[in-house]
Amino acid sequence: MENKVTVNSVFEYEFSFNQTDVENFAKASGDFNPIHLDAEYAKDTIFGRTIIHGFLSGSMFSKVFGTIFPGHGTIYLNQSLNFFKPMYTEEEYKAVFTVKEVYIEKHRALITTEIFDSHKQVTISGEALIQHNDIA
Repeated sequence: MENKVTVNSVFEYEFSFNQTDVENFAKASGDFNPIHLDAEYAKDTIFGRTIIHGFLSGSMFSKVFGTIFPGHGTIYLNQSLNFFKPMYTEEEYKAVFTVKEVYIEKHRALITTEIFDSHKQVTISGEALIQHNDIA
């Protein structure tokens, strides 16, 4: 395992989405809300432009857990999400993972999951419970 899961360890991952990502997520999820897809519609909303689906944004946690930290073999057991600010295409974000607790006997960890925008403001916050054989 490349990134050790220990209490208070932190892992960070920078990312962005483009409009094609949003369109592909709409097709996969069936969520064709115009706030995500129609710039003309979105300009008259409180956001002033299209926003990324909340669950597309939150899917970054799954990507990191399953491929990077702790990586392949991770089993996602639980995830809470709180949405604080909209997220937009073509902007840079940082996902931050902070290990709160480790349950060695069950190979599990409770991890705080957050996404920050370029102004260091929280857009999404939650907690995940994961299981991985290398958590020991």
